[in-house]
Amino acid sequence: MDECNLNHYDIFAEDYDRHFGVLTRDIPFYIAEAQRADGPALELACGTGRVLVPVAKAGVEVTGLDGSPEMLDKLRAKLPGLPAEVRARVKLVEGDMRDFDLGEQFGLIYIPARSFLHLLTRDDQKAALACIHRCLRDGGRLALNFFNPLLKIIEPAAHRWQSYFDAPRQFIRANGNRVMVWNTRYYDTVTQVTEQYIIYEEIDPDGHVVNRRYLPLTLRWIYRFEFENLLELCGFEIEALYGTFDRQPFTDQQQELIWIARKA
Repeated sequence: MDECNLNHYDIFAEDYDRHFGVLTRDIPFYIAEAQRADGPALELACGTGRVLVPVAKAGVEVTGLDGSPEMLDKLRAKLPGLPAEVRARVKLVEGDMRDFDLGEQFGLIYIPARSFLHLLTRDDQKAALACIHRCLRDGGRLALNFFNPLLKIIEPAAHRWQSYFDAPRQFIRANGNRVMVWNTRYYDTVTQVTEQYIIYEEIDPDGHVVNRRYLPLTLRWIYRFEFENLLELCGFEIEALYGTFDRQPFTDQQQELIWIARKA
């Protein structure tokens, strides 16, 4: 099986919550899907629990699977601060979304934050969907989202590196140092792969860069009808496709593809 770059998130664990903790728009959507599921939920690529913890707080039994031990350690460190009844609803497993069997079936399996795009080959995508299909109850549902590959964004930057300062994501460390976040990205329209580096520069109060870290990320973007065919090939019926997390219909100008598919 080809290497998947989810394990790069070990590098990311220290700053993940500061960087992405501000993203909350998808959380009510996944809570609602988990609450209406018949049975417990499974979150793949659960990370530090940005979505998983609110789902558990909402009264749902949820298992989190992630390939990064460092990310899971950050999530485990949060559990003692939660009420006992919430902790009792949470299970955590280190594993690979392409090859897992947890010995139980779920009413909902969900993959937020575009993590499915870390699967870079068709074989990896099919392997993950086969595991999901096997671990869903009859009639169970898969929910996930990833970005809409808008050509007006991709084409101007295709086959060249594009760099920018991620201004909304700068943050202050507990030691008072400011962390500046930079992105550099490359789109390959032949392979449908985007390579990206997220660069963290830690700057002390005197303006000196005291630390710099690079997080490499590689994503394979997926077009709408490509994914429809893949879902049907792997035994799913498409229940809904949304363009926003408040369930507006998908249009070609929206930035997200938000899927709900049922185990056929």
